[in-house]
Amino acid sequence: MAQPKLVDDRGKKGVDYVKIESSPQFKQFMNRKKKFIVPLTIFFLVFYFLLPISTSYGKFLNTPFFGDISWAWVFAIAQFIMTWVICTIYVKKAASFDKEAEQIIEEQIHKGGKA
Repeated sequence: MAQPKLVDDRGKKGVDYVKIESSPQFKQFMNRKKKFIVPLTIFFLVFYFLLPISTSYGKFLNTPFFGDISWAWVFAIAQFIMTWVICTIYVKKAASFDKEAEQIIEEQIHKGGKA
């Protein structure tokens, strides 16, 4: 894997991303990010695959919910709602992650994190 460029094409020094990556603040940031992303992804995958598995092997989703509408249709519509909710949550959280990453970079630059 190639090392990041520490000097741009005009010969000016850039940000030392290797130093930033090894900083304790960045490591804590990445741990917080993983603690958010991994459970959300697991929840999404379980919820998503539960519909085809439940309709294939279970009988509950084939029972009527209201009139001719079965629980399978309710669950399928809930998946669309769940997708939009997860997307909204992720977009808001990603914005805070972006701000935090910028702060970490700025802190490292001011601490002498330049090449």
